Amino acid sequence: MAGTEAMALQSEHTFPRHSHDHFGIGVISQGAQRSWSLLGQIEAGPEDVIIVNPGEVHDGMPLKGARSWQMVYLEPELLWQELRMERSDADAVLKPLVRDNSLSHRLFQLFFALHQTKVEPGFLEETLLQCLMHLCHHHLLTLAFPPNMTPTIQRAKQYLDDAPSRQTSLSELATLCGLSRFQLLRSFAREVGMTPHAYLMQLRVRNARQWLAKGNSVADAAVMSGFADQSHLTRAFSRQMGITPARYQKAILL
Repeated sequence: MAGTEAMALQSEHTFPRHSHDHFGIGVISQGAQRSWSLLGQIEAGPEDVIIVNPGEVHDGMPLKGARSWQMVYLEPELLWQELRMERSDADAVLKPLVRDNSLSHRLFQLFFALHQTKVEPGFLEETLLQCLMHLCHHHLLTLAFPPNMTPTIQRAKQYLDDAPSRQTSLSELATLCGLSRFQLLRSFAREVGMTPHAYLMQLRVRNARQWLAKGNSVADAAVMSGFADQSHLTRAFSRQMGITPARYQKAILL
């Protein structure tokens, strides 16, 4: 399906805090992990369904060795279409951790089919949409106090969003917001969930993924995304994604 991307990974890697533009749904197949979510710390084990809402800050660390999981990321509009069918509450999001045997079984069916050399596209699409329908019907979460961002930090975030490849210092960002560097660092981390530099790095990795998916070389993707060089991109990409840019590109362009 256009706008979707699937990933299977087995890793002991600890992922730093980051977020995605896309909605993500997956299932743990082996091992366990602890991660940050909109509800605070959660722990997921075998057959637990893990969910990432668009823009939700999260991380991930293994518990007692490597864990294996499979995820599918999709354009938020697919999710929002189903949410509109269920309810009109703009603050509704999906729970970051779900224990639902029916849903995990359906996800395992989806990922098993994705590994096959021959599979009916209609089956994949139908199974994925059934998962979304089930989620939106049974596992919606309405936040009592939706997180708000102060205008000052919103301005700083928007400045980074507008030009991630631009070289921006903490002092420059603080001056833009009329804050000291310490005030900006403390407030940004509290309201966004990560520091300005960490947020900027995830934006650049996100852009690099798009360049790589279009067939650009790793070196060119690094330059176009604002990294100092290819090795800088590789370090940041591997830290956030758990795989190297070259390996990601090889898989995505198959």
